[in-house]
Amino acid sequence: MGIVDSKKAANLLKSLSHPCFSGCGGGHSRVHLPVAPACNVQCNYCVRKYDCPNESRPGVTARVLSPGEALERYMLVKEKIGKPDVVGIAGPGDALANFELLRETLTLIRRVEPEITFCISTNGLALPRYAGELGALGVSHVTVTVNAVDPSVGRRIYRHVLFEDKNRRGVEGAKVLLENQLEGISRIVELGMVCKVNIVMLMGINDGHIPDVVKTAAGLGADISNIMQLIPVKGSIFEHLPLVSNADITRMRKRCESMLPQMYHCKQCRADAAGTLDNDVSLFLNREAGLPAETKRAVSDRPMRFAVASKNGYLVDLHFGHTTAFYVFEYSRGQVVFFEHREIPRYCFGPEGCGDHYEMMKAILSVIGDCTGVIAVRIGERPRSMLAEKGILFFMTYDYVTSAVKAAAEQAAMNIPDKETAFHSSDTCISTIKATR
Repeated sequence: MGIVDSKKAANLLKSLSHPCFSGCGGGHSRVHLPVAPACNVQCNYCVRKYDCPNESRPGVTARVLSPGEALERYMLVKEKIGKPDVVGIAGPGDALANFELLRETLTLIRRVEPEITFCISTNGLALPRYAGELGALGVSHVTVTVNAVDPSVGRRIYRHVLFEDKNRRGVEGAKVLLENQLEGISRIVELGMVCKVNIVMLMGINDGHIPDVVKTAAGLGADISNIMQLIPVKGSIFEHLPLVSNADITRMRKRCESMLPQMYHCKQCRADAAGTLDNDVSLFLNREAGLPAETKRAVSDRPMRFAVASKNGYLVDLHFGHTTAFYVFEYSRGQVVFFEHREIPRYCFGPEGCGDHYEMMKAILSVIGDCTGVIAVRIGERPRSMLAEKGILFFMTYDYVTSAVKAAAEQAAMNIPDKETAFHSSDTCISTIKATR
């Protein structure tokens, strides 16, 4: 067995303790260190605003850290929840567009943890340039986001690509990005790194093209692919693009898994995520570090009830479709008080049972019909539109319940018509998504 083959085999063993590459996440933990603010590609689904402490999606973080602060963050994670299995650099920009910061951060971590697994996420534009240095730093796992392998498709996804000090647009930009992605993936595979290819499924843009992307990734030697849902971001070009249901995502993954193993358990994590995939403790760590301060604003005095999707009534940490009960809280005169626990039929029962259950949604609405709004990490297209039809607001957040309810009450008091609101409890990154009627 050659040196590269031996390294690949060793890294695949390491993948067993990597929550994203292992196939199921297990109880393995990771910490993302947000040291990479700059990006060299402008995607049409992305807004370069990252100071969103309570939103749960890729590219957001309470704040960007210096390499020294990243080491402190790592040590805090180790102290509070135990040594993580993986250290990742996943934004808020592109890891390789900030290579000096990445290198310094990983070097500092390696001094205190010689055997820790390093993982980075990138759009791949600078991957050919830095592949060798990543290997020298001991990076064993690399995720590359490849949304198209045809520049005529890619030109609809990327607004511009900054390469060799020139902003390249349209087919030219998509072609330059693709060429570097293909070369970069080939290079890291040759070096024995484990490669995951992420693909954002965009309805009407690349949804029919995804099997070609997976086939190409498999041909280059990638180890796994992750087909992900678009998360609409206010202010992005694709903010009103139709959402993809869980069932559609699963069907596409199943269609592609004969070509390449698929990741079914992705949580589309924040750039400062920490803990296991099912228990992100980044909010707790931010509070421990004194970040961020809550913003207090005036809200209506009228009593309001909110149904919260939560595992324990403490954090907003469940998808609408995954909850079997709501914690109902009442807000009145600045106070948040637990009202009652209400059981509901689970809306999503796995790959083939999500997103189209009209009668089930009617049953859920009968349970929460007296509520001003519903608060959850995320929601699908059908339940969102049915909530809107009943005049129930929907708030997407990842936050402590008390903070989330206060922020929801503030938004509800604005009486925004015909809309649902995605928010966090600080005064930045408030976005509004038009309801489907």
